[in-house]
Amino acid sequence: MNIRINEQHTSLPPGTTLFEARSRCKPDADVLIVNGFPAADDLPLHDGDRVVLIRRGEQPSATELEALMAARHTPGVHERVKQACVGIAGAGGLGSSVAVALARIGIGRLILADFDVVEPSNLNRQQYFVDQIGQPKVEALRDNLARINPYVEVEIFNARLTSENIAAVFADAQILVEAFDAAAQKAMLAETFRHHYPDRPLVVASGLAGYQPSNTIMTRWISPQLVLVGDGHSAARPGEGLMAPRVGIAAHHQANAVLRLLLGETPE
Repeated sequence: MNIRINEQHTSLPPGTTLFEARSRCKPDADVLIVNGFPAADDLPLHDGDRVVLIRRGEQPSATELEALMAARHTPGVHERVKQACVGIAGAGGLGSSVAVALARIGIGRLILADFDVVEPSNLNRQQYFVDQIGQPKVEALRDNLARINPYVEVEIFNARLTSENIAAVFADAQILVEAFDAAAQKAMLAETFRHHYPDRPLVVASGLAGYQPSNTIMTRWISPQLVLVGDGHSAARPGEGLMAPRVGIAAHHQANAVLRLLLGETPE
């Protein structure tokens, strides 16, 4: 019978049990999962079953982790995203969440740019931890991404982005995600990137403050090279702050727009 063990096709004699499969394929495994459910006791396996054998604390190889993570993807997705290079300008609430989402789908390479450090007020919406306060954001984010998927290549630029360096920093990025807070920075980035790389998509965000209804955040395909995410008007101001739920919704709109663009789909 044919069984998938850690997403590798494996041929086993009919009647093989779970524990026998463990002894044969990974004797030191102490976590056994059959068809998505943990198994504490031995049980007979059947043709087509999917078995995951894990040893607690062990880091899987690149090939094994790729197979295990891609098993939850829609077929054909992983092979395409792992070839991609995506730039993220800004590592705050939007940028850090977009980076985490793209790392989890196994994007091949990320270019992260930010000049800021992690502050206590960032922790209400950004993908950092208390013990990272004071660290440069791009360094902290690189460390966090390595804990999620150590096989994503992460390149960091720990300085302020300007109209003079944007083209060089994101020279290899097929798609750029704009994740700034200030309107002037957003405009400068968009104008510069589109000037140097008019054929490459730019995914921007505007309007995600407060606790307005979730569904007011939308993805709009403005042109073949420009995608706009947000409600378009709810800017952060006194009385209306930036908080994890809506920032996270917008970030995942941006990440999904990137994924759809990489797969040749309309980002909406």
